[in-house]
Amino acid sequence: MSEAFVHEMEELLVSMRNELLEKLTEDNSDFREMVNSMGIKDSIDVAADDIAFKKMEAINKHEANRLRSIENAIARIHNGKYGYCLRCGKKIPEERLRAIPYAVLCIDCKNAEEVPGRK
Repeated sequence: MSEAFVHEMEELLVSMRNELLEKLTEDNSDFREMVNSMGIKDSIDVAADDIAFKKMEAINKHEANRLRSIENAIARIHNGKYGYCLRCGKKIPEERLRAIPYAVLCIDCKNAEEVPGRK
């Protein structure tokens, strides 16, 4: 894996991290707005608000996990372990890293993880 490719991926990951942090900050202000706008409501309004809260919470949890994956990828770049499968140690193909810059498993290990009974 070339140094230029790793540098390109680091720039992409940093950009992804910044966009995600901005989105999470924006979502949190939207969440605060929803809480502040709650007043006396009928049961349908309360149920709708509850669904909205749960949806936002699930999105934030997913985004927080993605942010953690991006941060870990940046750390792997800095310690020289970026682009290697955490399970088998083989190089992760550049095509996979271009598609998912924070991938930690090669395609074979990822497929084995997704298919029950295979490892």
